[in-house]
Amino acid sequence: MSHAPGKSFRQGITLAELFRMFPDDETAMRWFESRIWRNGRRCPTCGNPDTIEARHPRMPYYCYRCNSYFSVKKGTVMEASKISYQKWAIGTYLVATNLEGVSSMKIHRDLDMTQKTAWFMIHRLRESWKKLAGVDGMTGPVEIDEAFFGGSDKNRHADKKGTKSKTAVVGVKDRTTNKVAAAPVPETTKARLEHFIEGHVDGNAKKYTDENRAYSGLTNHESCNHSTGQYVRGMAHTNGMESFWSMMKRGYDGVFHHMSEDHLHRYVNEFAGRHNVRNMDTIDMMDTVAENMAGSRLTYRALTGNIPM
Repeated sequence: MSHAPGKSFRQGITLAELFRMFPDDETAMRWFESRIWRNGRRCPTCGNPDTIEARHPRMPYYCYRCNSYFSVKKGTVMEASKISYQKWAIGTYLVATNLEGVSSMKIHRDLDMTQKTAWFMIHRLRESWKKLAGVDGMTGPVEIDEAFFGGSDKNRHADKKGTKSKTAVVGVKDRTTNKVAAAPVPETTKARLEHFIEGHVDGNAKKYTDENRAYSGLTNHESCNHSTGQYVRGMAHTNGMESFWSMMKRGYDGVFHHMSEDHLHRYVNEFAGRHNVRNMDTIDMMDTVAENMAGSRLTYRALTGNIPM
């Protein structure tokens, strides 16, 4: 019997099933509560578990300790949002299941909201992927590589072609776990790349890179020379990271068409986080994203004001 293509072992969710799961706001709210408050409801302001139901029109719970009303949105990426729980649940599904990402225009059309609201919503959802992308302590073997984002050279003047006007992103993939970590960097110097590697990779791990001289001081290191057409030399290759970059670039070219340098780290977190949970069943992916909504609030002022996050 032949195997089905792709990750057929995963249990997906059809659109029909999705709307049966979240037929209304109340059902979606209860789902978020069960994921964000895994150990029972507690006040997001003071942590008090001894809270009561209230009759507030938007804040259904009350904490006597800090004298505050709250909902499951408080202290999460959904805080102060007028978007319904049902739309947040469906948005979580769309971002989790579209491997190349989903545009704010699609969210705007599919969920019947303004494009501005959809854009803000997706960026807040990306904050939920941040912890899923924050892999460290990789024991290897690992592949390390960089990619550059910032538009095509096709219509650029000769003096602007190449990587000078693009933003570098460095990434590392653990071949044992298949997990990826990546981050934009202002420059691809030896010091900058080594700092990134030290933050994610165990010092004793076997490291594979291309011929970039910035990697020359790494310990337990082998490389292959891309500039001479050598892409595999025994176990030395970066094909796994190249595959990750390929997926992200398909999202860049086919979905987003542009990733602002100010927000590139959020796109990187989304793609790396989604890569790291790609073997999960769809409902488990959604559960994981919902759990990580807590403690990741992003205000519109912070998003648009270039305030360091």
